[in-house]
Amino acid sequence: MMRSKLFVPASRPELFAKAMSSAADAISFDLEDAVEEGQKGFARQALSDFFETNQTQNTKAIVVRINAIDTTHYAADLEVVVSSAVQIINLPMVESVTAVRDLSARIGRLEADRKISHPIGILVNIESPKGLRQAAELALADPRVVGLQIGFGDLFGPYGIVSGEPSATQVVRVLVKMAAAEAGIEAYDGAYVDIANPDGFTLDAQAAYRLGFAGKSCIHPSQVGLANAVFRPSAHQIQQALRVVQAAKENLAKGVGAFVVDGQLVDGPLITRAERTVSLARLAGLI
Repeated sequence: MMRSKLFVPASRPELFAKAMSSAADAISFDLEDAVEEGQKGFARQALSDFFETNQTQNTKAIVVRINAIDTTHYAADLEVVVSSAVQIINLPMVESVTAVRDLSARIGRLEADRKISHPIGILVNIESPKGLRQAAELALADPRVVGLQIGFGDLFGPYGIVSGEPSATQVVRVLVKMAAAEAGIEAYDGAYVDIANPDGFTLDAQAAYRLGFAGKSCIHPSQVGLANAVFRPSAHQIQQALRVVQAAKENLAKGVGAFVVDGQLVDGPLITRAERTVSLARLAGLI
């Protein structure tokens, strides 16, 4: 579960321990945009040192955003981040199925050479018009793909779309969510850049949660608790979902496919939604 994914520049090793002690579900070490070109090598070494000393102590999901496939840093990044300490590799600026499959193949070879026991997943960034158009194909490109993540800055900025414009933001969210749903994986919301506006962050996160997103990127520790609070079912939603699941169990056993719970007609899709709510509540330790 990654309700909150806290970005940490890989060139700032003094922040690593603090990030790991935060309430974030996942820590995303960034080798890409947050690291200046001349610091890329230093950042890789800092991550390598950290993984070597902490690979058996991680209590969070560890994600690393590497540099894009068409950069000179791509292969060097993978040499460091394909590690038993890492669960997910985040690939930015993805515009082709070939890029996803290339990454998967390289991960597989390094996993085998290093005898890594768990399969490392791929989180695909959707942050260009071409990537958005091909979102479903990218989601289905390889079994390692565990999620799609929106990059609003790169997707909107170059084309004159105002950051945070609700009409554009919600359209993109729906498209990405449907693409992820087709592949049976999760969708993750992009960052909210106004760090000094917690109310704005919460409203933005709620808009994503209502569209079925599983979590949100956090660019400052102050956003972590806000994300965790939004991307979890409320007590009322949990209790209602439990009633639906129980009623479904009883009615389906009798051959009844549609029934009423709390005055609402319930059938297949609503049963599935209730089951998802119960699963999320269990993951969050709420039941």
